[in-house]
Amino acid sequence: IPPGDLRNCLVALADTEPLMEKLFQHRFEGSSDLAGHSFGNLFLAAMAEVTGDMETALRESSKVLAVKGRVLPASKESVRLDAILEDGTVVEGESRIPEVPGRIRRVRLFPQDVAPVPSALEAIRTADAIILGPGSLYTSIMPNLLVSGVAEELRKSNALKIYICNVMTQPGETDGYTASMHAEAILKHAGRGTIDFMLVNNAPISAELRKQYAAQDIYPVAVDEEAINALGIGFVAADIISQTDAVRHDPDKLSRNVMRMVYDFRVN
Repeated sequence: IPPGDLRNCLVALADTEPLMEKLFQHRFEGSSDLAGHSFGNLFLAAMAEVTGDMETALRESSKVLAVKGRVLPASKESVRLDAILEDGTVVEGESRIPEVPGRIRRVRLFPQDVAPVPSALEAIRTADAIILGPGSLYTSIMPNLLVSGVAEELRKSNALKIYICNVMTQPGETDGYTASMHAEAILKHAGRGTIDFMLVNNAPISAELRKQYAAQDIYPVAVDEEAINALGIGFVAADIISQTDAVRHDPDKLSRNVMRMVYDFRVN
């Protein structure tokens, strides 16, 4: 998992003071060598050096932040994420992927044979429900699925597998993507059987916010129901967003819908 995603997972599950959350998400400004770096990422990097690996670093960081639950990396190895564009261009490195024009055909890890963390595979095997997303399709979700054994365990699992689709497109990654195109990309990389249901937003986005986002070439993800069904995936459409100065998944709405889906799955 990219370090920023690990940091976000820790903060999301932390039962600690708001100041600590703000500290972990703080990004340094100015012209120093720290400019642009996140404190949380630096903290995790330092903890990994002190403890010996990222899995242990996450476990110890979870104690510091009083995390409820477990945050597990898919792998402890250092890897690079590359993208192959439709025209054959190879873009090396996660940070460069959104910067190079062109539609993504697929992404890959280098080296390709990346050893998984056994506890992560065991967590998949014993899960009642597995949630993919929300997050950047190619640079946050896909890297986990490309680690050896992860997609295979997902396909074998009898748990309910839900993909929470992004609400807005992401420049350089999912320009022009519909909901079905997000799911199709996951199936292309991880195989059929990795998604049972999609959870998509159906709440209208205000004209003011749409205009603000359009200025950045960001648009609402269209829900193309027939194309989703054609993939053999069920879907639930609901109001799962909050709209203030930006469009975000609303944690309360999201959790209520996910829990309802899990309950219905277990009952039926």
